[in-house]
Amino acid sequence: MSHTLTKSDYMLYLKHPAWLWLKVNDKTKLPPIDPGLQAIFDAGHDFEPYVESLFPGGVKLGFSDFGSYSTLPSRTSQAIEEGAKIIFQGRFESGACTFICDIVTITGEKNIDLCEIKSGTHVKDDHIFDLAFQMVVLERCGYTVGTISVAHVNNEYVRSGDIEPQQLVTIVDVTDEVKSKREFTHTSIDAALNMLRSRSHPDFSPKYCGLGSIKEWVGIYKTLVDVGEDSIYDLCRLTPELIGELESRGINKMQDIPDDISLNKFQSRQVAAVKANQPHVEPDMISATLGEYQYPLYFFDYETFSTSIPHFDGLAPYDQIPFQYSLHIIDKPGSPLRHLEFLHDQASSPVNALCASLRSHIGDIGSVITWNSSFEKARNKRLAELVPEYQDFLINLNSRIVDLMDPFTAGFYVDKRFRGSTSIKNVLPVLVPELSYQELNIHEGGSASRLWMDAILYDKPGFNKSQILEDLKEYCKLDTLAMVRIYEFLQ
Repeated sequence: MSHTLTKSDYMLYLKHPAWLWLKVNDKTKLPPIDPGLQAIFDAGHDFEPYVESLFPGGVKLGFSDFGSYSTLPSRTSQAIEEGAKIIFQGRFESGACTFICDIVTITGEKNIDLCEIKSGTHVKDDHIFDLAFQMVVLERCGYTVGTISVAHVNNEYVRSGDIEPQQLVTIVDVTDEVKSKREFTHTSIDAALNMLRSRSHPDFSPKYCGLGSIKEWVGIYKTLVDVGEDSIYDLCRLTPELIGELESRGINKMQDIPDDISLNKFQSRQVAAVKANQPHVEPDMISATLGEYQYPLYFFDYETFSTSIPHFDGLAPYDQIPFQYSLHIIDKPGSPLRHLEFLHDQASSPVNALCASLRSHIGDIGSVITWNSSFEKARNKRLAELVPEYQDFLINLNSRIVDLMDPFTAGFYVDKRFRGSTSIKNVLPVLVPELSYQELNIHEGGSASRLWMDAILYDKPGFNKSQILEDLKEYCKLDTLAMVRIYEFLQ
């Protein structure tokens, strides 16, 4: 059976050879596209027209179904034969290799410039390998590839009125970097094609991960191999090199990791907790940390939205703008717990209404308790720039923020069930198992952001807005209630 190697297939191969093998031979073992990845695709679709507008006269090809995909190579050749100088979404193929290019510019007979559209804010390593595949396939088609570039989002652009494509888009010449990968790409393409023809799978070990894919692959690996409890694959912040070293020494369990293996501090704490088989707790240090908190206690959390194309004047690409917050308040020792909240429910900028609400809910004294305080502090700093009349309040607020995650990041409380993480999603089920995000319709912040944008900001059809607003309130409320219960546990 013959197999075609597409650009996306090739990139899967570079992430891990077995990833591509599974796609062809046992796709059920691969996770579906999650909402986070879909959001990246959506950002690319939103950004694409602004880049294309910088290439006037371009012929748009592309496809909408399998039939139009199949005819895309012939339509691309026809467009070139008819004199098109710029083509969007053309498809080229050589032997078993094929790809769709975002933008090609025909600079002469059999001479082509390449431009790849990426909705991120800088050039990444995988962009270089992506373009190297395109270059090699074009060269195998008989073309000479000249300038190679990446068009990405300029995150310093600030919207004022209509979007200005010249300011929104940054085009970076990566010709030398891409061409330096030519021989590697030839070899890797041939290896990928040979692997596709193989009936037996390549080694599934995460030590073969590349292009920053190890976290994703470890999740897949655990569905392929029974690694058991407290395996080395449960270590936090894994690297392929560390897995390779441990596997080469026959070490499968964390409790068997010797002292001469180099681990970072988070891994070392995790391994120590596994070996002790009981939590490591430093009550005096925890008490000293919590003892610095001053009443009233404001347990505080934001939910934010972020878009590649600034939606409102004054915003930059990927600005993280709060549209919601939750507050649980303890006025003094022994006082009943109070809850206050804000959720913007209009398709307008939330910043003014949110700041006004926040100012009415938080007094001028008392600790503002967050989880991962750098996030809330950065949001307050940005709000102070966007809404100057609240600048003094927001600066004061930041001066009072404390981080309930500190006892965990400092190693004052370590439990092997945290799996080396200090995320509230990992800590809460261990310390306060009666509270669970799994019982909610929204389980994590990325989903909250996407639902709010789709239902409220973009007013897309098919959404039950009232239900989504209630679900958002319940999710954000649990974030701050979780902090309250963890705080009470630590006391």
